Amino acid sequence: MDKVQMARQFIEAIPHARDLGLQLIELENGVAVITMPYDKKLIGNPATGVVHGGAVSALMDTCSGAAVMSHPDAPGSTATIDLRIDYMRTATPGDTITATATCYHMTRSVAFVRVTATDNDTDNPVATATGTFTVERPR
Repeated sequence: MDKVQMARQFIEAIPHARDLGLQLIELENGVAVITMPYDKKLIGNPATGVVHGGAVSALMDTCSGAAVMSHPDAPGSTATIDLRIDYMRTATPGDTITATATCYHMTRSVAFVRVTATDNDTDNPVATATGTFTVERPR
C-alpha cells in the first residue's frame, strides 16, 4: 500500500476526524488539505455561533500529521510532538474551515510542519501553526 493510501485510511479511521466531519481534499508530497464543515454541534459559544477552538486545533493537527505521512521521505506513521497554534480570529459562523499543511523539513527522527486554517475569507487566516512530529522508521 502506498503512503498516500495509508494516510487516507488512517484519517478515515480516527473517531474524532469522523465526528468533526473532516474531509481529505488533497494529499501528496508532504502537502495535505482537509476541510471541516460548519456544524452546530461544534459551536463553542452559543451566543455567537462560533466553532470551538478545540475543533480547529484537531483539524490542524490531523492535517499536519497527514502532510508528514505523505512526505516522500516519510517511512510510515507519525505522532504529534508539539503543535503551537496562533489563533488570529474566530471563524465565520456557517463557513467551512480549511486547513492546509506542508511538511517542509524532515530529519532522521523529526518532521517539521506549517499549517494554516482559513474560512471563506482565505486572505485572513483563522489560525496558523507550526509543529513537530515523530518520524517512525522501521527497525
